[in-house]
Amino acid sequence: MSSMAACPACAAAPAAEALAARVQAATGQHEPIMLSLPTVHCAACISAVERGLLATKGVTNARVNLTLKRVRVEAEPEVDAEALISVLDGIGFEAHELDADTIAATQTDTAGRALLMRLAVAFFASMNVMLLSVAVWSGAEGPTRDMFHWISAAIAFPAVGFAAQPFFASAFSALSKGRMNMDVPIALAIALALGTSLYETMHSGEYAYFDAALTLTCFLLAGRYLDHRTRAVARSAAEELAALEVPRAIRLSDGSTGGPTEEVVPLAALAVGDHVLVRPGSRMPVDGVILTGESEIDRSLLTGETLPIFAAPGYQISAGEVNLTGPLVIRATAIGRDSSLHQMADLVAIAESGRSRYTSLADQAAKLYAPGVHILALASFIGWYFFTRDMRQAINVAAAVLIITCPCALGLAVPAVTTAASGRLFKRGMLIKHETALERLAQVDCVVFDKTGTLTTGTPILASTEHSELDLEIAGALAKGSSHPLARALAQMGAGSDVPNAQLVTDIVEKPGYGLEGMWNDLPVRLGRGDWLGADTSGATGPSTYLKVGASAAVSFGFEDTLRMGAEEAVRELLSRGIEVHLLSGDTEASVRTLAQTLNIPTYSARVLPAQKADYVNALSESHHVLMVGDGLNDTAALAAAHVSMSPATALDAARVASDVVLLGNDLSVLPDALKTAQNATKRIRENFRIATLYNVIAVPIAVAGLATPLAAALAMSASSITVSLNALRLR
Repeated sequence: MSSMAACPACAAAPAAEALAARVQAATGQHEPIMLSLPTVHCAACISAVERGLLATKGVTNARVNLTLKRVRVEAEPEVDAEALISVLDGIGFEAHELDADTIAATQTDTAGRALLMRLAVAFFASMNVMLLSVAVWSGAEGPTRDMFHWISAAIAFPAVGFAAQPFFASAFSALSKGRMNMDVPIALAIALALGTSLYETMHSGEYAYFDAALTLTCFLLAGRYLDHRTRAVARSAAEELAALEVPRAIRLSDGSTGGPTEEVVPLAALAVGDHVLVRPGSRMPVDGVILTGESEIDRSLLTGETLPIFAAPGYQISAGEVNLTGPLVIRATAIGRDSSLHQMADLVAIAESGRSRYTSLADQAAKLYAPGVHILALASFIGWYFFTRDMRQAINVAAAVLIITCPCALGLAVPAVTTAASGRLFKRGMLIKHETALERLAQVDCVVFDKTGTLTTGTPILASTEHSELDLEIAGALAKGSSHPLARALAQMGAGSDVPNAQLVTDIVEKPGYGLEGMWNDLPVRLGRGDWLGADTSGATGPSTYLKVGASAAVSFGFEDTLRMGAEEAVRELLSRGIEVHLLSGDTEASVRTLAQTLNIPTYSARVLPAQKADYVNALSESHHVLMVGDGLNDTAALAAAHVSMSPATALDAARVASDVVLLGNDLSVLPDALKTAQNATKRIRENFRIATLYNVIAVPIAVAGLATPLAAALAMSASSITVSLNALRLR
């Protein structure tokens, strides 16, 4: 059955990809390089990245996907990922290599294409059968009527067999496990409508209901496709984390002469105890201990904070962290599935499987509705058969009961509302990804925020301008030689200077882990850590760097992280509604406390690691429905563990994939409106259930009394579906 789950074009796609891979191998083409681009955000970024890569020797093609924040590069075999990362870093874009095989395995979405193909087949077939039915309704009799019925049967059976397969497969799966779902009565109604129609056709009956079966299938497929389109086709966040694992590493081995030799090997070829060289700008391939070298490490993967830390021999590093300034030699202590990155992926996978057990309102209704419908239809069949001894009449009444009570309205109740609500939120800058996200969002009574990149922008800016223009120019000129976030902020401030003083800074050298030094007007100038320059750092209240010119006293440059737009309004509105607000961050106690006081957040925790964040959310979930809002890879496990989750569009792949809702804009003030819209959407869903119930209360007795033919039942069912859809549109 799995081979029929997609349209012929979808089924052919893997074969085409395999053929393309063989052609690439035969022609010597290199496997494409995939790079994550967490800082791209607009069309200008796309143009700059593609232009920069295409200007690189050996690169034949480069295409940026802004939604996924990644670039696919086709290049000659001699071009490697490190060279491309260096090129992108030179034009101001952070980049990390992704595992192309892991991404390819999760990239193809056949579900949407398959649903669309089935919907097209059902619609086309129903229109043709409807035209044939018009001839019958117009008075065709005898052989002419039978001929039209047989033609309708020839169209309906293969069309329903293909188009309604999702309902039949779902119903069979549920029944085989001893449970009911909404697809059980749907599948039974379609099958009985076809069976009754075939029976009537074989016995030259006056009525056949092939059009009803096809129309019902078409309605339900439309609802299911709308539901599919309301959300992004989300890959597993655990798979996205696995894709971030560096596929290759530089292993050092004893050479026969001279020093150790360098060998680029697949990650699987490494063993615990191997010595690995990690160059500046590269991601750590394994967990390990630094043997030689000093550098600054970007630990945002684990802590979410953009400011790096100083690392020297003896320091423990984790897979996925980024080496910023100096070469390091590390001894591997954990590789592959034992590494921190894979442990985080395992946490996410466990959390995802737990959240998938959420029972939607439609499923809850199906538990009560489906058995009742079947019992009622069976009772109608038995009653009419014993009353009339007419098998045909009994089957017609049972079919009418099943069709008129078919949960088409219930099947549309949820997707119609989620489509309308998702459209409203999309206009406000929010993308709903998961089919039950709105229902879960409506239950939220506690919100947990990450700090850097979520409540703040994550970009350090100079806290004050009380510096001489010359100091700014010299600091900016020195800073151009470093990838440190504070250095980049200074370099950007000095980028537009017209004064040539800074251009006189020469012989710039970076001291990994400490800062930069050079010469200006025959004076030594240094920019970096306060203790390196002998500066007084006691007055620093946040991230700082220092400039020393010659023998003069060091000048301090203090930085701060700005609040994200709408953060104050969002927190204030949430608290006014009685919703608990918590702040979790891997940052220092002082900076987290300062932000909590600024936003009046009563509960906060600092220096929290990914596993601790997930544990914190799990503990809160015992008594609350938690909304987790975060953007970093360190938030991924907590995002997956929460009752419902949200991340900004600027978040990295794994965080956005783990989230149910993506904030497309930069304004957090829309968050309270999302909760209100979700509550209204849930209210509309319950109203739709009540409409469907009222319809059944009126229509079922008519069908049981034998006063409605299956055709009339199909028309009544369509009317209830339209009513439900119109009620859902009130959300707009």
